[in-house]
Parts: sequence; C-alpha cells; structure tokens
Amino acid sequence: MTLPIILALDTKDIQQAKSWIKASSNLIDHFKVGLEFYLKHGSNGIKELQKDSEFNLFLDLKLYDIPNTVKGAVESVADLSPKFLTIHASGGSKMISAAAKALPKGSITAVTVLTSFSEEDFSLMGQKLNINETTKNWASNALSAGATSLVCSAFEVGQLRKLSNSAVLITPGVRVEGDDVGDQVRVMTPKDALSEGADFVVIGRSITGMWDGTDMKMRKKIEQIAITLG
Repeated sequence: MTLPIILALDTKDIQQAKSWIKASSNLIDHFKVGLEFYLKHGSNGIKELQKDSEFNLFLDLKLYDIPNTVKGAVESVADLSPKFLTIHASGGSKMISAAAKALPKGSITAVTVLTSFSEEDFSLMGQKLNINETTKNWASNALSAGATSLVCSAFEVGQLRKLSNSAVLITPGVRVEGDDVGDQVRVMTPKDALSEGADFVVIGRSITGMWDGTDMKMRKKIEQIAITLG
C-alpha cells in the first residue's frame, strides 16, 4: 500500500534523485520533477530516472504562454508519459484547452494560487478578489477547459472538492508538525490537508532533508508520516 504523497525531487543531481526514489519507493510511487531538475537535465534526465525505477511522474513545469506555444511544449514532453503535467490556471481557457488536447493520455494539472502568496502579497499584484475567490474562479475555468487535476493550498482544497468530485486535487505547501515552513505561507499538516479533500499532498524537504548519505533517517521520516495519516 502506497501513501497519498508526491515526493518532490528538488535537486539538480541525478544520482541524488535516484537515491531519494529508491529510499522511498516502498511507500511512495508518485514523484515530482520540477524546473530545478528539468532545466539542468531536460527530458533525458527524466528518462534516466525512469530507466532506473518505475514510478508515476508529476512533471511540474508550470507552463504559461500563448496557447500554441504551450501546445508545442506539452507535445515536447508527452513521450515522458507524465501522469500529471502542471500549467498555470491563470493562463486562461484557450491555453488550458490546447494543453489538454496535446496530452490525451495524461492529466493537465492547473496550478491555482501559489502557496507562497499571502493575501497581502496577492493584493499587491493587483488582484481585486481574495485568494479563496480567485482560486475557485480559476479552478472552475480550468476544469471547463479540459484540466482534470488541480493544485491549490490546503486552505482552498475544501471548496474545490465541493466544486468537483472527479478532479484530482493536489496540495503542496504541507509541513509535518514541527518542521520549518521555509518559503511557504499557507501551510497545513498532511493529515489535515487530506481531511479537507486533497487526493495527494506534495512533500519535499520534510522528507528529503533527512537524507544523510543513507536512507535510514529518510525512511523513518516517511514511516512517521504514515502513522500520522492513520
């Protein structure tokens, strides 16, 4: 039985990423590869990870551009068979629709408001609606345009679950109790986020920060989280 956790492989080092996957693969089978890794190694780096281990790929590129450019970008990574591929929900219906059509065998994952935003930061960006209202609007639009999964903070996931029973809801910005929140602002524990309606929580440093050259501490951390999830 695997946990509803997507482990963030936030590293530029291929060997480190491989080690993290192997250290956690008995309890986690979804792994996030983001810009830090992708811009260093590209598709070939991800293929090397896939050759080494079998896992579900959450490709977190947060694409945002005109529809035709995003369509081409999605086509360029389709051979990686991402289960989830992120784009920005704020890119609008045409962009999201173009992305969805370019990835028929994967889930276009619309990222709503980043978890690093506070209400004050969001307002300073010129947004007239608050984060909750904006998240709901962007999510509704994204689902109508063809996205089948959404990324939002744990504080908005409950209202998005009411919006859709079928969409896969993914929540970053979760921290195990007692861990450093880092650059995240709107954070919640994994258990609370799942209770609010999330299907998956994204966890990185809380787990990978335990790596010390061996997998013992990292495995123990995952097991501790598993216990808290019941």
